[in-house]
Amino acid sequence: MSWLFFKVKRICSIVAATLLLNATLVLVQSASVFAADAPVDLKLNVRSAILMEASTGQVLYEMNADEAYPPASMSKMMTEYLVMEAIKSGKLSETETVNTSPYAASVIGSGGLLAPNEQSTVDNLFAAMSIYSANDASVTLAERIAGTEENFAKMMNDKAKEMKLSDKAHFINATGLPRADMGKFAPTEVQGETMLTARDAAIIAYNIIKDHKEVLKYTATPSRKFREKDKSPMINWNWMLEGNKDNVNFKKYAYQGLDGLKTGSTKEALYCFTGTAERNGMRLISVVMGAPKEPDRFIETRKVLDYGFNNFEFVPVLNAKQEIEKLKTVNIKKGVATEVPVVTQSELKVIAKKGTPKEQFQITAEPLADESKLVAPIEQGQVLGTAKVTYGGKEYPVNLVASEKAEKGSWFRLFFRAVKDFFVDLFSGAKKG
Repeated sequence: MSWLFFKVKRICSIVAATLLLNATLVLVQSASVFAADAPVDLKLNVRSAILMEASTGQVLYEMNADEAYPPASMSKMMTEYLVMEAIKSGKLSETETVNTSPYAASVIGSGGLLAPNEQSTVDNLFAAMSIYSANDASVTLAERIAGTEENFAKMMNDKAKEMKLSDKAHFINATGLPRADMGKFAPTEVQGETMLTARDAAIIAYNIIKDHKEVLKYTATPSRKFREKDKSPMINWNWMLEGNKDNVNFKKYAYQGLDGLKTGSTKEALYCFTGTAERNGMRLISVVMGAPKEPDRFIETRKVLDYGFNNFEFVPVLNAKQEIEKLKTVNIKKGVATEVPVVTQSELKVIAKKGTPKEQFQITAEPLADESKLVAPIEQGQVLGTAKVTYGGKEYPVNLVASEKAEKGSWFRLFFRAVKDFFVDLFSGAKKG
């Protein structure tokens, strides 16, 4: 009996130790998960900030990103978007010459390049707006597109809704100037002040890069003369441009891969900056709002971008023309064959923390819900389903396409297949009954 008691006691000790070890492992794993998901404190000296990956819009970092503040000239990104949209639609041409109204020439703040009734090309005006943040050029373009700056502001607000900006996003002019600085030209129908959240600014930047990436040829320019006869060029307010790496004044701020996008500063807004940089095929968008001093907006942006490039990468999850284990074929109707092999239409890369285990990327697949599209004939490359990769609570879809053609079956073949299926179903039902 004493021998049996000793054995039972020893077994209980081993079980207890095992349970304790498993509990410890669970706690360690939970702590690791919580540590990975814990908010990152970059100790930024700004009112708000956000970091976004430019191809997916995925947010990698944020701080007070949904608080609205005056954006100053960062609001010109929306002006740039609408101008680029007008050019792409053919309503405006880069070579077109535009007249500067007396009002546009009188607008205070950055710029001061244009005289009343001066003629300038759209290309030159856009360069002045995006490089030199020229208010006079911005208003000139706005008046050309919408007739008046106030009408243009209405277009900006309409586009804000289309882009699904927050309900705090609001524009009153093409420049970002506060109402008080507009004097007698302040809008009467559009009330309030120009306001944006950091997330709003990032979404505008995301859209302009997605839809009008040619903007970067302007924003990446360190300097450019407005007129050939000008003694001095327009100097880009963006000190972080990679093109400034050899500039004695700005080289300590120059950042590898940075080619945009827009600065902004007023007494109310303090110093703001929407930046974008690309390294190793990954483009990031950063926004900082309300830095206390001009250099600070670039110093703090460096922290945000460094965090992104140092901690995240694109992980190739699916290759193009890859067979998905969970859905190798899709059933079709009226074909010589009853099913068609499917593969991924394109590769899929997901932005993730560096070193993320592949097990964290969950892959599912399903055929098209619309069965009318699963009827022969099927062409090679025809979309027949969708594969989805789930990671971090987000779904990333990629089309599944036919890897070969599927011919339509003859009437004779389809008739006898229907007869066969009828008897198969009949006998299957009899066996179950």
